[in-house]
Amino acid sequence: MARLKIAAVVTEYRKFSHAQHIVDRFLYGYGWNGRHHRPPMDVVSLYTDQVPDSDASRSRAKEFPSMRLYPTVAEALTLGGENLAVDGVILVGEHGDYPTNERGQRLYPRYELFQQIADVFRSSGRSVPVFNDKHLSWNWQWAEEMVQTSREMGFAFLAGSSLPVARRIPSVEMPRDAEVEEAMCLALGGPDSYDFHALEVLQSMVERRKGGETGVVAMHALKGDAVWDAMNRGSWAAGGWDPELLEACLCRSHQLESARPGFSHVLPTADELRRLRRNPVAYRFEYADGLKATILIGDGLVRDFTFAAKLKPRGELLSTLMFLPYYDLQNFFSPQVNQIETLFLTGQAPYPIERTLLTTGLTAAGVESLFRGEMRMATPHLRISYQPTENSTYWRT
Repeated sequence: MARLKIAAVVTEYRKFSHAQHIVDRFLYGYGWNGRHHRPPMDVVSLYTDQVPDSDASRSRAKEFPSMRLYPTVAEALTLGGENLAVDGVILVGEHGDYPTNERGQRLYPRYELFQQIADVFRSSGRSVPVFNDKHLSWNWQWAEEMVQTSREMGFAFLAGSSLPVARRIPSVEMPRDAEVEEAMCLALGGPDSYDFHALEVLQSMVERRKGGETGVVAMHALKGDAVWDAMNRGSWAAGGWDPELLEACLCRSHQLESARPGFSHVLPTADELRRLRRNPVAYRFEYADGLKATILIGDGLVRDFTFAAKLKPRGELLSTLMFLPYYDLQNFFSPQVNQIETLFLTGQAPYPIERTLLTTGLTAAGVESLFRGEMRMATPHLRISYQPTENSTYWRT
């Protein structure tokens, strides 16, 4: 059987960029289930939108002469010819020197690069599976159009980050058809960046609840003192969140900052939380089926991603850590690449594109709520319904 030919379209290719972590694993292979796994396919072409001083794409092309550099997206997909000549496309529109708008959104050209890919599909009269790293676009209408284009043209479309498929500690999954009352993700970072990761963590867990996904009907983003005011209210009904969920998230963290030098495993008090967490942001959002959810992001408190949910009818807690070891190898990209391989080998997305469409919309809605002065916003456009995969896709081994 002939090896598949893959094209990579990226914004930049340098050390520690998402393009380097993903494409390198296709070139060199990666550790998987106790063996060094080499994907049964070849990256044969690469387009880089920007070439910084730290660029690694040119050295990779010298080391792997079977991967040619092309000056345009179209040439990368046609291998310099007239028609589509590859079996799959990796699109990594993350990192690079791009402008930021008045809402603080980095204008990565994922949509523009996707459109160029789709143009080649149209002119060639056929299409192939596409993977898009992280959320679809900073612009909701463009994200919606990307998904619609994939449906109209009939190609498998996979998107998202490594968080939903990373290892978990403990290794647990939301039971299928569980009744979930309230959920939370505690994370690092800020809006239009790590908020997407936190939303993906939460969504990849709660989508398995009874009835499947129903979509989100309202978003309310808070920042600064308003976050602490909400926390002090002590419940969702009072305008905050369940304190047991926050405690569970804190207690699952492997990178919780200590408020007391020389001590560890100390649950921070409310005052210590305020002192540790810099520039806090909270997104409180409501699902169409009544589920309530919160993400808490910011710097200084934790440096990882934890999830907790309260289940009906007895108020049981389910909680876990998405394990992302922050060192050079960053092996949490390995299960993501394994899922991309599955996309190309089977011609089917291993998990629904609707998840990424919803989390893309939630990211944009959170940013918009902050931009409008922390206004609670109805989100009828996010009533996105879908069913999760029967089998879990996170990394267990």
